[in-house]
Amino acid sequence: MTNNEIYRLPEVMRRTGLSRSTIYELIGRDQFPTQVQLGPRAVGWVAEEVADWIGARIRASRATHHQIRGTGEQASGMIK
Repeated sequence: MTNNEIYRLPEVMRRTGLSRSTIYELIGRDQFPTQVQLGPRAVGWVAEEVADWIGARIRASRATHHQIRGTGEQASGMIK
């Protein structure tokens, strides 16, 4: 069974750590889930889509971290 929970903007901001303007900028670049219309003046985001986006960011971050470490860079992961 699919969880059809909807998050309003403050919850999306809280969960992602992103500002309102960044969320809408990413939507405009097709890099964040689009909102769904809830009513004439209300939108929300599908919770599962937001969670999937967060998971993808974590995976991408970890992959980058492992690539840096695998190239013999400093142990801190900093690039010279």
